[in-house]
Amino acid sequence: MQTIRVITQEQLDQAFEIRKEVFVIEQEVPLEDEFDQFDQLDSNCKHILIMDTDKCVGTARLREVDGTGKLERICVLEPFRKLGLGKVIVRELEEIAKEKGLNRVKLHGQTHAEAFYKNLGYETSSDVFMEDGIPHVLMTKKI
Repeated sequence: MQTIRVITQEQLDQAFEIRKEVFVIEQEVPLEDEFDQFDQLDSNCKHILIMDTDKCVGTARLREVDGTGKLERICVLEPFRKLGLGKVIVRELEEIAKEKGLNRVKLHGQTHAEAFYKNLGYETSSDVFMEDGIPHVLMTKKI
């Protein structure tokens, strides 16, 4: 497995395909809700891909929001889950946040993944809230 920081439109399009598969098709998030103004090659929003040989199997992005790194759109294609790729994604996004001089990160974690994030040092900082029809919690971490 290899982590790639997205620098081309082709790589970004590959990230979009993974997000469509996981969020739009699998989790039934409306297509118009999945993509936003941050889905471009931009210095404020950094996208990553996880590669298995020549196949893109995971993606995520990091944005700076009010001096905090916000981990977003973390997803792995179903056949590649339970291989530790989520941990690889989170660690890479945390590294990008550190490189940007940030010392805190946050995310909106789906409640079924709350224990996963807690195992990576995140603390739950909110009650459950709905986002795109899916229950989430705000989670934070000092890095």
